Formats: sequence, C-alpha cells, structure tokens
Amino acid sequence: MTLRYCTLDVFTNHRFGGNPLAVFTDVPELPAEFMQSVAREFNLSETVFIVKPRDPRACRRLRIFTPSRELPFAGHPTIGAAHVLVEEGLAGVSGSSGSFLLEEEVGLVPINVRRQDDNAWFVQLTTAKLPVEGPKPPAVAELAKLLNVAESDILQDADFAQFFSCGVPFLFVPVRNRDVLKRVNPDPVACSKLRASAGTSDVYVFCYEPDREDSDIRARMFAQEHGIIEDPATGSAAAAFAGYQARRSWHAQGTLKWTIEQGFEMGRPSLIRLEADLSEGAVTAVRVGGTAVRMSEGRLTSFD
Repeated sequence: MTLRYCTLDVFTNHRFGGNPLAVFTDVPELPAEFMQSVAREFNLSETVFIVKPRDPRACRRLRIFTPSRELPFAGHPTIGAAHVLVEEGLAGVSGSSGSFLLEEEVGLVPINVRRQDDNAWFVQLTTAKLPVEGPKPPAVAELAKLLNVAESDILQDADFAQFFSCGVPFLFVPVRNRDVLKRVNPDPVACSKLRASAGTSDVYVFCYEPDREDSDIRARMFAQEHGIIEDPATGSAAAAFAGYQARRSWHAQGTLKWTIEQGFEMGRPSLIRLEADLSEGAVTAVRVGGTAVRMSEGRLTSFD
C-alpha cells in the first residue's frame, strides 16, 4: 500500500509561518488506529485524511487526527485540505472562484474559495455548527494559577473568561495586554484539573493589543491534553470565538469581521480572518478563512 501526502503551512502566505499540516489525499478505507498512528508519527497538531464521502452532496470527507485523538472538526485541517483539493483539481472549481461541501463529523462544512491578486487561493469555511456557550468558567484565582499570571492581569469586566464551542470547546480568557499574553505559561496540574471539571483543557488566551495595524486580536492557544503545548493557528477556536465576541456585540446587525494574530510568540505568525453574521443579537453564521502554502510532498509505502 502506498499513501500520497503533502504538507502545508496554513493561515499564512509564506513558508515556515502558520500552522503545519499533513494531508493524505484520497486514501482508501483505513482503520482509525492506523490513521492515529500515522498522525502520532508526524506529530503535528493535526493530520488530515481525505476519504470518500458518505453524503453524496459532499466533495470529500475529512478524518482529522491530533497526535492523541480524532477530532469532529478543526479549522486549519479543513482550510488546508480544501486548498489541496482545489490545487489538484479535485473540488470541481474552475476559474477564479468556487464553492463545495466537505463532510466532517460535525456535519457538512461549506467551503468558498477565490484567487487573490497575488494568485494565492483564499479559502473560507462556514461552520456546520453555530457557537454555543459552555459551562461556568473557573474563578479568576484559578485562572491565574492556570496561566501563571497575576489575577489583575485577567480582564473581569465586559470581557471575562467563558467557554464556547463550534464542535470543539475552548476556554477563552482575556488578558490586559500583549506583555501579559507573552508571559502566559499554563500549569500542567491546573490543566488536568480543568479537564476533570470542565471536560476540556483547551485554553485560548487573547488580548486587544495586536502587533499589526490591520489586526484586531492577538491570541495564543494551548491544548496540552492533545499533546500540543501551543498551537500556531486554531481555526476551530476562532470559530467559537465568534460566539464570545457576539455576546459582547448584541446590539450589532449584519456582518462583523476580525483579523486574529496567532503563533507570533512561537515564531510561526498566522493570520485568521473571522466573520460572524448577526441578527437581533444572535449569530446566524460563522466563517473562518485564510491562505496556505504547500511545503513538501511524499509517499508512505510498504505497510503490512
């Protein structure tokens, strides 16, 4: 058996930025245990396997694995896989724009693509699920221990810690500024405690002090339970973050847009474009978009 794959950097327009991803294209039916072993071998935040869809409306189905488990949805594997399908002419896109559906465990994920002026493909997904608020967050004292910062470094007014999910739950924690964000260093024991009490220890820490003039948010995401100390770009977290932001924009109508910086502290700068449609204070659609760069190609062969 020979499996063809490529690697990409996602949510960036240049190599060695963004979030690395391995994509296996049009693979046959494989045991989940085998795909998990391959993902563990690559040891990237996610590895995606593009397989035949079960739903005839979908172009392909995605199986997404971290080094430790399969995910029902993830942003940068969806963007990266869609980019590969368009590049290789497998998505039915002709010309400079198009749309198609990808099947994931959360449901059908609509994809829109368009060529930019620099000839790169901009890929945008619409989430299959809308953001849902989760359980009550830990007390500020516990959050401070979790992040290894002072309690005064954590915002507690209009912005405060909350759980939100678009299929994968995250704890969103706002901090005062970029200096505090840089100093965040999650405590493993506190992460385990959070996992036991809330069912997840994926923590998305952010501030409203980006580095770039045309950005709105600076963020870092930690997912120690998945073997990911820090993630350079997290599309599923950005999607859920739309729920967090919409909660604070209940008076708004139409489409809200944000540009999120992530991965800068890791030397893997990423830019995530987030959009949310609001009607009467409720989120009616969430879209996450970005570009990707192909890094390498290869084959896995001779499996018994």
